[in-house]
Amino acid sequence: MMTNLISKGTTTCEGCGMELIARSIVEVLGKNTIILTPPSCSAILTGFGDQTCWKIPSFQSNLENIAAYCSGISTALEFHNREDINVVALAGDGGTVDIGLQALSGAIERGHRFIYICYDNEAYMNTGIQRSGSTPVGAWTTTTPGGKKEIKKNIVEMLMAQGIPYIATASVGYIDDFKKKLAKAKDIDGPAYIHTLTPCATGWRFHSRETIKIAQLAVETNLYPLFEAIDGEIRVTKKISKVKSIEEYLKMQGRFKNITKEQVEYLETNAENYYNKLIEMEAK
Repeated sequence: MMTNLISKGTTTCEGCGMELIARSIVEVLGKNTIILTPPSCSAILTGFGDQTCWKIPSFQSNLENIAAYCSGISTALEFHNREDINVVALAGDGGTVDIGLQALSGAIERGHRFIYICYDNEAYMNTGIQRSGSTPVGAWTTTTPGGKKEIKKNIVEMLMAQGIPYIATASVGYIDDFKKKLAKAKDIDGPAYIHTLTPCATGWRFHSRETIKIAQLAVETNLYPLFEAIDGEIRVTKKISKVKSIEEYLKMQGRFKNITKEQVEYLETNAENYYNKLIEMEAK
């Protein structure tokens, strides 16, 4: 296990969950890892010119094609019989569920061996907090000043429908769960995907000390259930016996200041139904 493969004193925002995810990646996967980032918050770690925070090989792709770059690197490593090297994409939700979806879907279809980690902060945070397909209903962004009207895109179910061999959800609020899933993804002979909820103090409008608490609340309210699927078989990794109020989660974030009663009711109903669906799928 390596813990010093990212420089100290990075210029990420105070309370940044993405940095915690990045440090966990190198801790679990070690130095035999190639990390790719698109133009995004994670590009802060990759840097520019000859300056970088990574102490492993790193590469910055275009926003729309990080999975295509992973495909090429994975194929080259396979040609050289280097199965000991991990190819990892670390991208935000905008570059994953929206702009990068075509390249990601194609890479999964072709079966390339790589790990794709989406740190989901539910907007285009690095370019000004614009809404993405992953922004939840009712949330303020600079392009949805009155609150987003559309529901959040379920990228995990979309990729499961493609037959991806390993897929999981994770949260910075339960970092040990993320590390266990990353360790499993490392041994998959094919594409693996981990969708990780990563609260953003700047874009979500909360105090930076609350990052972990908010990430945990998302899970404890069933808004963001933690599970994994290996060859389509579901396992819920965090069972919730006493569900907390969704309003407790929403009121901690300034972005939900203008959310409507109907939108709150939708979130509550959808969260309950989806969690129960996962439990039923696990039982089968």
